[in-house]
Amino acid sequence: MKKFCAVVAFCLLLCLLPVRAQAVDMQIAGKSALLMDIATGTVLYEQNAHEKLAPASVTKVMTMLLIMEAIDSGKIGWDDTVTTSETAAAKGGSQIYLKVGETMSVTDMVKSIAVSSANDCACAMAEHIAGSEAGFVEKMNQRAKELGMNDTHFVNCTGLDDDPAAKEHLTSAYDIALMSRELMKHHPDIQKYTTIWMDTVRNGAFGLANTNKLIRFYPGATGLKTGFTANAGYCLSATAERDGLGLIAVVMGCETSQDRFAACKQLLDYGFANFALVQPQLPAENTVPVKLGTADTVIAVPAQETELLIDKSQRDSVTTQVELEPQISAPVSKGQRLGTMTLKAGEQVLAQVSMVAQDSVPKLTLGDIFTIVLRKICMAR
Repeated sequence: MKKFCAVVAFCLLLCLLPVRAQAVDMQIAGKSALLMDIATGTVLYEQNAHEKLAPASVTKVMTMLLIMEAIDSGKIGWDDTVTTSETAAAKGGSQIYLKVGETMSVTDMVKSIAVSSANDCACAMAEHIAGSEAGFVEKMNQRAKELGMNDTHFVNCTGLDDDPAAKEHLTSAYDIALMSRELMKHHPDIQKYTTIWMDTVRNGAFGLANTNKLIRFYPGATGLKTGFTANAGYCLSATAERDGLGLIAVVMGCETSQDRFAACKQLLDYGFANFALVQPQLPAENTVPVKLGTADTVIAVPAQETELLIDKSQRDSVTTQVELEPQISAPVSKGQRLGTMTLKAGEQVLAQVSMVAQDSVPKLTLGDIFTIVLRKICMAR
Protein backbone atom coordinates (compact mmCIF):
# COMPACT_ATOMS: atom_id res chain seq x y z
CA MET A 1 0.00 0.00 0.00
CA LYS A 2 2.86 2.38 0.87
CA LYS A 3 4.53 1.67 -2.47
CA PHE A 4 1.26 2.41 -4.28
CA CYS A 5 0.91 5.73 -2.47
CA ALA A 6 4.49 6.66 -3.34
CA VAL A 7 3.89 6.05 -7.03
CA VAL A 8 0.64 8.00 -6.94
CA ALA A 9 2.38 10.93 -5.26
CA PHE A 10 5.09 10.91 -7.91
CA CYS A 11 2.53 10.87 -10.73
CA LEU A 12 0.52 13.63 -9.11
CA LEU A 13 3.53 15.92 -9.30
CA LEU A 14 3.84 15.38 -13.01
CA CYS A 15 0.14 16.13 -13.46
CA LEU A 16 0.08 19.30 -11.36
CA LEU A 17 2.73 21.18 -13.32
CA PRO A 18 1.11 21.16 -16.76
CA VAL A 19 -2.33 22.11 -15.38
CA ARG A 20 -0.82 25.21 -13.83
CA ALA A 21 1.24 25.99 -16.94
CA GLN A 22 -1.67 25.64 -19.36
CA ALA A 23 -3.55 28.39 -17.52
CA VAL A 24 -1.03 30.93 -18.86
CA ASP A 25 -2.51 33.06 -21.61
CA MET A 26 -0.10 33.05 -24.55
CA GLN A 27 -0.99 33.92 -28.11
CA ILE A 28 0.91 31.39 -30.20
CA ALA A 29 0.92 31.69 -33.99
CA GLY A 30 -0.34 28.72 -35.99
CA LYS A 31 -3.21 26.27 -35.85
CA SER A 32 -1.80 24.24 -32.97
CA ALA A 33 1.08 24.31 -30.52
CA LEU A 34 2.58 22.37 -27.63
CA LEU A 35 5.48 22.61 -25.19
CA MET A 36 6.82 19.42 -23.56
CA ASP A 37 9.62 18.58 -21.16
CA ILE A 38 11.90 15.91 -22.66
CA ALA A 39 12.93 14.19 -19.43
CA THR A 40 9.47 13.55 -17.98
CA GLY A 41 7.15 14.05 -20.95
CA THR A 42 5.19 16.66 -19.02
CA VAL A 43 3.07 18.95 -21.19
CA LEU A 44 3.73 22.53 -20.11
CA TYR A 45 1.51 24.32 -22.61
CA GLU A 46 -0.87 23.28 -25.35
CA GLN A 47 -3.12 24.88 -27.93
CA ASN A 48 -5.33 22.59 -30.06
CA ALA A 49 -2.62 19.99 -29.46
CA HIS A 50 -4.66 17.02 -30.71
CA GLU A 51 -5.99 18.58 -33.90
CA LYS A 52 -5.08 16.35 -36.85
CA LEU A 53 -3.08 18.36 -39.36
CA ALA A 54 -0.65 17.84 -42.22
CA PRO A 55 2.92 17.90 -40.82
CA ALA A 56 4.93 18.37 -44.04
CA SER A 57 8.60 17.47 -43.49
CA VAL A 58 8.26 17.30 -39.72
CA THR A 59 7.25 13.76 -40.72
CA LYS A 60 10.98 13.08 -40.97
CA VAL A 61 11.26 13.06 -37.18
CA MET A 62 9.76 9.57 -37.36
CA THR A 63 11.95 8.72 -40.35
CA MET A 64 15.05 9.72 -38.38
CA LEU A 65 13.80 7.84 -35.30
CA LEU A 66 13.52 4.58 -37.26
CA ILE A 67 16.92 5.17 -38.84
CA MET A 68 18.52 5.74 -35.43
CA GLU A 69 16.82 2.67 -34.00
CA ALA A 70 18.15 0.60 -36.90
CA ILE A 71 21.65 1.98 -36.30
CA ASP A 72 21.60 1.56 -32.54
CA SER A 73 20.28 -2.00 -32.85
CA GLY A 74 23.08 -2.91 -35.27
CA LYS A 75 20.76 -3.56 -38.20
CA ILE A 76 22.62 -0.95 -40.25
CA GLY A 77 25.85 0.98 -39.71
CA TRP A 78 26.96 4.57 -40.19
CA ASP A 79 29.45 3.52 -42.85
CA ASP A 80 27.00 1.37 -44.82
CA THR A 81 26.61 2.29 -48.48
CA VAL A 82 23.11 3.24 -49.67
CA THR A 83 22.27 3.02 -53.38
CA THR A 84 19.77 5.46 -54.89
CA SER A 85 16.76 3.94 -56.66
CA GLU A 86 14.66 5.54 -59.39
CA THR A 87 11.94 6.16 -56.84
CA ALA A 88 14.28 7.96 -54.46
CA ALA A 89 15.88 10.02 -57.23
CA ALA A 90 12.45 11.13 -58.45
CA LYS A 91 11.39 12.68 -55.14
CA GLY A 92 10.61 16.37 -55.40
CA GLY A 93 10.70 19.18 -52.89
CA SER A 94 13.79 19.61 -50.72
CA GLN A 95 16.56 17.34 -51.97
CA ILE A 96 20.25 16.96 -52.71
CA TYR A 97 19.50 15.75 -56.25
CA LEU A 98 20.59 12.13 -55.95
CA LYS A 99 21.06 10.36 -59.26
CA VAL A 100 19.84 6.84 -59.99
CA GLY A 101 22.54 4.42 -58.90
CA GLU A 102 24.45 7.03 -56.88
CA THR A 103 25.82 5.70 -53.62
CA MET A 104 26.25 7.52 -50.34
CA SER A 105 27.03 6.53 -46.77
CA VAL A 106 24.35 6.34 -44.11
CA THR A 107 26.19 9.18 -42.33
CA ASP A 108 25.81 11.55 -45.27
CA MET A 109 22.24 10.44 -45.87
CA VAL A 110 21.27 11.22 -42.26
CA LYS A 111 23.15 14.52 -42.38
CA SER A 112 21.27 15.52 -45.52
CA ILE A 113 17.91 14.61 -43.99
CA ALA A 114 18.56 16.36 -40.67
CA VAL A 115 20.13 19.51 -42.10
CA SER A 116 18.53 20.04 -45.50
CA SER A 117 15.36 17.93 -45.18
CA ALA A 118 16.37 15.90 -48.24
CA ASN A 119 13.36 13.93 -49.49
CA ASP A 120 15.46 11.83 -51.86
CA CYS A 121 17.70 10.73 -49.00
CA ALA A 122 14.72 9.96 -46.76
CA CYS A 123 13.28 7.68 -49.43
CA ALA A 124 16.64 6.03 -50.09
CA MET A 125 17.08 5.30 -46.38
CA ALA A 126 13.52 3.97 -46.12
CA GLU A 127 14.26 1.53 -48.94
CA HIS A 128 17.61 0.59 -47.41
CA ILE A 129 15.97 -0.32 -44.09
CA ALA A 130 12.64 -1.82 -45.18
CA GLY A 131 13.11 -2.71 -48.86
CA SER A 132 10.55 -0.15 -50.02
CA GLU A 133 9.05 3.12 -48.89
CA ALA A 134 5.70 1.37 -48.38
CA GLY A 135 7.32 -1.19 -46.10
CA PHE A 136 9.01 1.58 -44.17
CA VAL A 137 5.74 3.49 -43.78
CA GLU A 138 4.23 0.39 -42.19
CA LYS A 139 7.03 0.51 -39.65
CA MET A 140 6.39 4.21 -39.10
CA ASN A 141 2.74 3.63 -38.31
CA GLN A 142 3.53 0.67 -36.07
CA ARG A 143 6.06 2.73 -34.12
CA ALA A 144 3.58 5.58 -33.86
CA LYS A 145 1.07 3.19 -32.33
CA GLU A 146 3.66 1.95 -29.83
CA LEU A 147 4.43 5.51 -28.77
CA GLY A 148 0.76 6.31 -28.19
CA MET A 149 0.50 8.64 -31.20
CA ASN A 150 -3.25 8.19 -31.54
CA ASP A 151 -3.76 11.21 -33.81
CA THR A 152 -1.31 9.98 -36.44
CA HIS A 153 -1.44 8.19 -39.77
CA PHE A 154 1.57 8.25 -42.10
CA VAL A 155 1.33 7.73 -45.86
CA ASN A 156 4.96 8.43 -46.79
CA CYS A 157 8.36 9.00 -45.17
CA THR A 158 8.82 12.59 -46.37
CA GLY A 159 5.67 14.60 -45.67
CA LEU A 160 5.19 15.49 -49.33
CA ASP A 161 1.49 15.97 -49.99
CA ASP A 162 1.33 16.25 -53.79
CA ASP A 163 -0.26 12.80 -54.05
CA PRO A 164 -4.04 12.37 -53.46
CA ALA A 165 -3.36 9.67 -50.84
CA ALA A 166 -1.42 12.22 -48.80
CA LYS A 167 -4.70 13.78 -47.67
CA GLU A 168 -4.68 11.03 -45.05
CA HIS A 169 -1.12 11.87 -43.95
CA LEU A 170 -1.96 13.55 -40.64
CA THR A 171 -0.63 13.98 -37.13
CA SER A 172 -0.91 16.43 -34.24
CA ALA A 173 1.34 18.73 -32.25
CA TYR A 174 1.08 16.33 -29.31
CA ASP A 175 2.10 13.33 -31.39
CA ILE A 176 4.98 15.23 -32.96
CA ALA A 177 6.21 16.00 -29.45
CA LEU A 178 5.97 12.31 -28.53
CA MET A 179 8.13 11.12 -31.42
CA SER A 180 10.51 14.07 -31.01
CA ARG A 181 10.97 13.17 -27.34
CA GLU A 182 11.65 9.53 -28.18
CA LEU A 183 14.30 10.53 -30.70
CA MET A 184 16.06 13.13 -28.56
CA LYS A 185 15.86 11.25 -25.23
CA HIS A 186 16.92 7.79 -26.40
CA HIS A 187 19.06 8.56 -29.47
CA PRO A 188 21.09 11.65 -28.55
CA ASP A 189 23.62 10.96 -31.33
CA ILE A 190 21.12 12.49 -33.76
CA GLN A 191 22.11 15.87 -32.30
CA LYS A 192 25.47 15.56 -34.08
CA TYR A 193 23.45 16.25 -37.22
CA THR A 194 20.44 18.30 -36.06
CA THR A 195 22.79 20.94 -34.61
CA ILE A 196 24.78 21.43 -37.83
CA TRP A 197 24.33 24.92 -39.27
CA MET A 198 26.24 24.45 -42.52
CA ASP A 199 28.14 21.47 -43.95
CA THR A 200 28.76 19.57 -47.16
CA VAL A 201 28.37 16.12 -48.70
CA ARG A 202 29.87 14.52 -51.82
CA ASN A 203 33.39 15.35 -50.62
CA GLY A 204 32.56 19.03 -50.28
CA ALA A 205 30.89 19.35 -53.67
CA PHE A 206 27.35 19.93 -52.36
CA GLY A 207 26.56 22.44 -49.62
CA LEU A 208 23.96 21.95 -46.88
CA ALA A 209 22.30 24.74 -44.88
CA ASN A 210 20.04 24.00 -41.94
CA THR A 211 16.38 24.84 -42.55
CA ASN A 212 15.97 25.34 -38.78
CA LYS A 213 17.19 28.89 -38.18
CA LEU A 214 16.95 28.48 -34.40
CA ILE A 215 20.09 26.34 -34.56
CA ARG A 216 22.09 29.48 -35.22
CA PHE A 217 20.05 32.11 -33.44
CA TYR A 218 18.55 30.45 -30.33
CA PRO A 219 20.96 29.68 -27.44
CA GLY A 220 20.83 26.01 -26.49
CA ALA A 221 19.01 24.85 -29.63
CA THR A 222 19.55 21.13 -30.35
CA GLY A 223 17.17 20.55 -33.30
CA LEU A 224 14.92 19.34 -34.65
CA LYS A 225 12.86 19.51 -37.87
CA THR A 226 11.11 22.06 -40.05
CA GLY A 227 8.30 21.43 -42.52
CA PHE A 228 6.44 23.33 -45.20
CA THR A 229 3.97 22.68 -47.97
CA ALA A 230 1.21 24.92 -49.29
CA ASN A 231 -1.32 22.62 -47.67
CA ALA A 232 0.40 22.20 -44.29
CA GLY A 233 1.71 25.72 -43.88
CA TYR A 234 4.91 26.28 -41.90
CA CYS A 235 5.58 23.72 -39.18
CA LEU A 236 8.40 23.15 -36.71
CA SER A 237 9.46 20.80 -33.94
CA ALA A 238 12.13 22.75 -32.07
CA THR A 239 14.26 21.33 -29.27
CA ALA A 240 16.62 23.11 -26.91
CA GLU A 241 18.47 22.51 -23.65
CA ARG A 242 19.61 24.86 -20.89
CA ASP A 243 20.85 24.05 -17.38
CA GLY A 244 19.93 20.40 -17.83
CA LEU A 245 16.34 21.14 -18.86
CA GLY A 246 15.43 19.89 -22.34
CA LEU A 247 12.28 21.16 -24.04
CA ILE A 248 10.30 20.44 -27.21
CA ALA A 249 8.23 23.21 -28.80
CA VAL A 250 5.91 22.24 -31.64
CA VAL A 251 3.88 24.53 -33.89
CA MET A 252 1.81 23.57 -36.93
CA GLY A 253 0.04 25.53 -39.64
CA CYS A 254 1.82 28.87 -39.34
CA GLU A 255 1.31 31.41 -42.12
CA THR A 256 4.98 32.33 -42.50
CA SER A 257 8.36 30.82 -41.77
CA GLN A 258 9.11 33.71 -39.42
CA ASP A 259 5.93 32.96 -37.48
CA ARG A 260 6.95 29.36 -36.75
CA PHE A 261 10.38 30.35 -35.45
CA ALA A 262 8.95 33.18 -33.35
CA ALA A 263 6.25 30.88 -31.94
CA CYS A 264 8.70 28.15 -30.92
CA LYS A 265 11.04 30.74 -29.44
CA GLN A 266 8.13 32.10 -27.40
CA LEU A 267 7.27 28.63 -26.13
CA LEU A 268 10.87 27.74 -25.29
CA ASP A 269 11.42 31.07 -23.54
CA TYR A 270 8.35 30.43 -21.41
CA GLY A 271 9.55 26.96 -20.47
CA PHE A 272 13.09 27.98 -19.56
CA ALA A 273 11.85 30.99 -17.57
CA ASN A 274 9.38 29.06 -15.44
CA PHE A 275 10.58 25.47 -14.99
CA ALA A 276 13.63 23.56 -13.84
CA LEU A 277 14.65 19.92 -13.79
CA VAL A 278 16.24 18.70 -10.58
CA GLN A 279 17.98 15.44 -9.71
CA PRO A 280 17.53 14.50 -6.02
CA GLN A 281 20.82 14.37 -4.11
CA LEU A 282 21.03 11.05 -2.33
CA PRO A 283 23.11 10.60 0.84
CA ALA A 284 26.52 9.05 0.32
CA GLU A 285 25.53 5.92 2.26
CA ASN A 286 22.30 4.20 1.31
CA THR A 287 22.82 0.73 2.76
CA VAL A 288 20.67 -1.50 4.93
CA PRO A 289 22.24 -4.16 7.20
CA VAL A 290 21.24 -7.71 6.21
CA LYS A 291 20.74 -10.39 8.86
CA LEU A 292 21.91 -13.90 7.97
CA GLY A 293 22.73 -12.93 4.39
CA THR A 294 25.67 -13.79 2.16
CA ALA A 295 26.39 -10.04 2.21
CA ASP A 296 26.36 -7.88 5.33
CA THR A 297 24.53 -5.01 3.63
CA VAL A 298 22.44 -4.21 0.56
CA ILE A 299 22.44 -0.91 -1.34
CA ALA A 300 19.11 0.94 -1.57
CA VAL A 301 18.31 2.81 -4.80
CA PRO A 302 15.23 4.70 -6.07
CA ALA A 303 12.62 2.42 -7.66
CA GLN A 304 12.30 4.69 -10.69
CA GLU A 305 13.86 7.69 -12.37
CA THR A 306 13.68 10.58 -9.96
CA GLU A 307 14.26 13.61 -12.14
CA LEU A 308 11.64 16.14 -11.11
CA LEU A 309 10.20 18.97 -13.14
CA ILE A 310 9.41 21.81 -10.76
CA ASP A 311 8.57 25.47 -10.70
CA LYS A 312 11.88 27.28 -11.20
CA SER A 313 11.34 29.37 -8.07
CA GLN A 314 11.54 26.15 -6.00
CA ARG A 315 14.82 24.89 -7.46
CA ASP A 316 17.13 26.07 -4.66
CA SER A 317 14.84 24.86 -1.88
CA VAL A 318 14.53 21.20 -2.90
CA THR A 319 15.73 18.77 -0.24
CA THR A 320 15.94 14.98 -0.15
CA GLN A 321 15.20 12.80 2.88
CA VAL A 322 15.75 9.03 2.84
CA GLU A 323 14.27 6.72 5.48
CA LEU A 324 15.42 3.08 5.36
CA GLU A 325 14.69 -0.05 7.34
CA PRO A 326 17.15 -0.37 10.27
CA GLN A 327 17.79 -3.99 9.30
CA ILE A 328 16.36 -6.65 6.99
CA SER A 329 16.55 -10.44 7.10
CA ALA A 330 17.81 -12.50 4.18
CA PRO A 331 16.86 -13.54 1.61
CA VAL A 332 16.54 -10.14 -0.05
CA SER A 333 15.13 -9.91 -3.58
CA LYS A 334 16.38 -7.40 -6.13
CA GLY A 335 13.81 -4.59 -6.21
CA GLN A 336 12.51 -5.39 -2.72
CA ARG A 337 11.27 -2.28 -0.94
CA LEU A 338 13.66 -1.01 1.74
CA GLY A 339 12.33 2.44 2.51
CA THR A 340 11.16 5.78 1.14
CA MET A 341 12.77 8.85 -0.40
CA THR A 342 10.86 12.08 0.19
CA LEU A 343 11.51 15.20 -1.87
CA LYS A 344 10.46 18.56 -0.51
CA ALA A 345 10.53 22.22 -1.43
CA GLY A 346 10.54 23.83 1.99
CA GLU A 347 7.72 22.04 3.81
CA GLN A 348 5.87 21.09 0.64
CA VAL A 349 6.17 17.41 -0.27
CA LEU A 350 6.87 17.16 -4.00
CA ALA A 351 7.13 13.39 -4.29
CA GLN A 352 7.72 10.16 -2.43
CA VAL A 353 9.57 7.36 -4.17
CA SER A 354 10.22 3.85 -2.89
CA MET A 355 13.82 2.86 -2.20
CA VAL A 356 14.51 -0.73 -3.24
CA ALA A 357 17.32 -3.27 -3.13
CA GLN A 358 19.86 -2.82 -5.90
CA ASP A 359 20.83 -6.52 -5.79
CA SER A 360 19.55 -9.74 -4.30
CA VAL A 361 21.15 -11.18 -1.17
CA PRO A 362 20.69 -14.97 -0.64
CA LYS A 363 20.23 -16.39 2.84
CA LEU A 364 23.16 -18.12 4.47
CA THR A 365 22.97 -21.91 4.37
CA LEU A 366 23.82 -24.10 7.37
CA GLY A 367 27.11 -24.87 5.66
CA ASP A 368 27.84 -21.16 5.28
CA ILE A 369 27.10 -20.54 8.96
CA PHE A 370 29.30 -23.47 10.02
CA THR A 371 32.19 -22.14 7.91
CA ILE A 372 31.84 -18.65 9.41
CA VAL A 373 31.76 -19.99 12.98
CA LEU A 374 34.75 -22.24 12.33
CA ARG A 375 36.70 -19.33 10.84
CA LYS A 376 36.00 -17.16 13.90
CA ILE A 377 37.12 -19.95 16.24
CA CYS A 378 40.35 -20.37 14.32
CA MET A 379 41.01 -16.63 14.34
CA ALA A 380 40.39 -16.46 18.09
CA ARG A 381 43.20 -18.95 18.80
